[in-house]
Amino acid sequence: MTNQENKVSENALSGFIQAAGVILAVSYPVLALSAGARSFYQLFFKEGVTNYLPAILSGVAAVLYLLATLGFVIRKRWAWRLSVSILTFELAMVLLVGMFSLFYPDTIGRTVWGRFGADYAYFPLIQPLLGLAWLFHRQTRATYGITKPTTDA
Repeated sequence: MTNQENKVSENALSGFIQAAGVILAVSYPVLALSAGARSFYQLFFKEGVTNYLPAILSGVAAVLYLLATLGFVIRKRWAWRLSVSILTFELAMVLLVGMFSLFYPDTIGRTVWGRFGADYAYFPLIQPLLGLAWLFHRQTRATYGITKPTTDA
């Protein structure tokens, strides 16, 4: 691969990563609002609730989405670490709850992470992966002060 082909490939990846940043900046607050409203409704207004686990899981998801949003907005080292931790935990929970919801659907119930986020077009599964890719991209790490910015020759 020539030097120019390398730069074109890197520019395409950078463009994708920048677009991912915009998607995350919009999607995390929207999903936080959606998951929070779902949890609030299930906990306080839905009649005949016998299993509070789905509402609690949705509430936890909403809090995580809000914390991740803070980590995306505040461009400091601690915020980068917070976001990486939150997104890693979020991905683990989506996989764990998603798996349990297939085997124990009555116990898990309808939650943001149930069936790997199927009620939300699988975005809860895709979102942390996209977020981690964005956070670990060279330009993003430099913006947060994790690595030194590189200069192109």
